[in-house]
Amino acid sequence: MGIKLVAIDLDDTLLDSRLQISPETIRMLQQAANRGIKITLATGRMFCSARPYAVKLGINVPLITYQGALVKKAFADEVLYHRQVPGDLAAPVVEAAREAGYHYQVYFDDNLYMERLTPEGQAYAELAGVRPVVDRDLPVRLAYEEPTKIIIISNDQRALQQMETRLKQHFAGLLYITRSKPHYLEFMNKEATKGRALQAVSEYFAINRRDVMAIGDSYNDIDMLQWAGIGVAVGNAPPEVQCHADYVTTSNDENGVAAALRHFIPD
Repeated sequence: MGIKLVAIDLDDTLLDSRLQISPETIRMLQQAANRGIKITLATGRMFCSARPYAVKLGINVPLITYQGALVKKAFADEVLYHRQVPGDLAAPVVEAAREAGYHYQVYFDDNLYMERLTPEGQAYAELAGVRPVVDRDLPVRLAYEEPTKIIIISNDQRALQQMETRLKQHFAGLLYITRSKPHYLEFMNKEATKGRALQAVSEYFAINRRDVMAIGDSYNDIDMLQWAGIGVAVGNAPPEVQCHADYVTTSNDENGVAAALRHFIPD
């Protein structure tokens, strides 16, 4: 078995706590690419938020974005895979957020929409490096347009976890619901997962799953780690994620991605 494709999560995996990619990690990624190994990003971020990192790293491979809802080529306007949230399911998700008084945001056409610009929404936009669009009629828009993703944000993690449990039961088999961070509850099409998207990229290049490595840190990475031939969790991943990995590397602040590449793709 030889690794031919590596999919890497961005936040808290490839990026350190300062949202930087270390020189050592860049060197190892370039070394892998020079050996013909394809490198891609697998993130919950918007395409427009992930693409600058692909440009920085010279990644000319379809990017997995929106938790797997959108797979699009980094340097061409070609979509390989796009799964949207059905409108009849999006509306009750938004209504649940509004009733609880939580911030929510919706994504259309690779743009970030908010009904109100809350502190939570402002912090998210700054982290992602995008400018949100404030639309007071956002709930109405869901009646005629299907979003790529919905996020509910709350700093009350216990209450958000209770909401997650309740909505997972309500939408069982209808939506993919996950958390990319403890205070981000995300809703996608049931076929929009990083694992399914990674499968689509692998099939595009005719690469067998046994020759695929995935690296991640959070709950939304689990199905990707399970699907890949080699699933790697960084050291800062919670135990509930690490237990699904084949290998646990060092943390994102300790060049975890570089260490994993060095371990599985030796010089």
